[in-house]
Amino acid sequence: MKNLRPICFLVFFSYVQCQTLQRSLLAAALNHTNRQNYLQENLRDITSIMVAQFLQKSTYQEVQTIVEELVDRAEKCKVLKPQESPSECSHQLMTTFLEHVCNNQGMADKQEFSDCCNVNNKARLKCFLLYKKDDTEYSDVFQIPNLEQICEVDKENQASVKERYIYETSRKHPFLYGPTILTMSACYETAIRSCCQEVNKTECFQIKLEPIRKYVREISLRHHHLCEIGIKFNHKVSKAVELVLLTKKQPKASFSEIAKLAGDVKNLHQTCCEGDVVACVLGRSQLMNDTCSKQSTLSSKITPCCALSVPFRGECIINSENDDKPDLSSLPLSRFTEDRFVCKQFIDKQDDLLPEFLYEYSRRHSELAVSVILRVYTVYQNLLGKCCKLENPLECYSHGKEMFQRVVGESHERIKNHCDLREKLGDANFHDRLIILYTKKVPQLSAQELVTLTKNMAAAATKCCPLRDEQRFVCMEDSAKLILGALCRRHEAEPINAGVGHCCEDSYAFRKPCFDDLQAPEQSCEAETTGNGDAGPVNYCRFRSPGGDVLPSRGK
Repeated sequence: MKNLRPICFLVFFSYVQCQTLQRSLLAAALNHTNRQNYLQENLRDITSIMVAQFLQKSTYQEVQTIVEELVDRAEKCKVLKPQESPSECSHQLMTTFLEHVCNNQGMADKQEFSDCCNVNNKARLKCFLLYKKDDTEYSDVFQIPNLEQICEVDKENQASVKERYIYETSRKHPFLYGPTILTMSACYETAIRSCCQEVNKTECFQIKLEPIRKYVREISLRHHHLCEIGIKFNHKVSKAVELVLLTKKQPKASFSEIAKLAGDVKNLHQTCCEGDVVACVLGRSQLMNDTCSKQSTLSSKITPCCALSVPFRGECIINSENDDKPDLSSLPLSRFTEDRFVCKQFIDKQDDLLPEFLYEYSRRHSELAVSVILRVYTVYQNLLGKCCKLENPLECYSHGKEMFQRVVGESHERIKNHCDLREKLGDANFHDRLIILYTKKVPQLSAQELVTLTKNMAAAATKCCPLRDEQRFVCMEDSAKLILGALCRRHEAEPINAGVGHCCEDSYAFRKPCFDDLQAPEQSCEAETTGNGDAGPVNYCRFRSPGGDVLPSRGK
């Protein structure tokens, strides 16, 4: 069986290499779901996803009973008038669902939602979201011990097998976006049908379901991380992340197109993260339709995707290759550090200048990790904030190019040293070294938590360090983002120490360097003074710039 090559999940919902999906399995699923009215036909499943993701302790039958009661209202979301938005209908469905839970005292108590039911609708939803638990100890795929039994169930009622998969996946991965669950349920259903025809069903299931399991687990982590960004940091950070991703993916698109798309994607993330699955599915479908209507100006790589049906059109666009870089020699980046009118633009139109710089830098450096580009962006923002207060600002910010290079160089040097240490010590001793290091940084964690944290870090190094330089840097930065994001969510649930809190909350771009430099809780970080043209003494552990972010210091 041929495998679909690894593809970069770099546009609307995620941004790293995903696990391979089998080509023949995906093709079969595409044929199976190639129907014009896919959304309408799957509205019940969409409602099931919403209910199971909120009511994680409910049984399959309990979820189905609630879905049955909600489905009549959900029917109204099938056909929207031109002036209606998906959120209008889905908001009513969400309100009805939360009221249903709160009106059932036994259900509210079982799910521990009693406190949430005592507040109004807007606060109620936020309260419900806080109780979602992404439990990594869950099995990653729906398992039925008797494989002959699942084939009998599929033969008698094919919908039941798919519904059970949707239920199990949704409650185990409450932050996984609805459209992805629908796509993978189609793949799962196709795999079941195929394997039930085989003599060795067990082997077939293992081969065909493993890529689905890995894909779901990986993307669920990324969706949870994206939701964290939206909650923890302001909307400018979320939009900046999307702008970088979209620009790297579609470097030929104009700034105005990318900026608009970044705003639309940011808003869709918020909808999906709030658990509004109906609006998430319909909103993504609309976004993909809009994208396909502009494919000639956005990217040449998405043309084959736009010929596909829902939900595979969206997955294909998300997984499409980066477009070829345009010739930008006539538009040097130096205009952001050498033009004497930069400060006027910064003062008068900061919300235009900074995103445009981020766009121009990203399209020239698609080889860099998103977090590294965001560090350069943060340095530029803070540099202008300092320099534009001086009598001769040009002399001050003209050092920007050197500062950008140093940020990139230091980020890469940290990873190189990390990988060199792993190679020197070997995997087992390297893991031991990480345990010692993080026992000092976060002694408040339990032994099991420390082992899990450092095991994930060691596994990331094992995966990423053997890659060639550019791929290694991106891989390590991306892995660190997810690992540290999980640590920060642990801190949010139960505070660890002040240093961890600072690294988690102060700067998204500099979260990794902050943790790299984090000292034992009883120690403090000494400020370092950087060289010519920098913004002065900085301290990853304590310093906050006027812009609310952290500036980089020279490596020790």
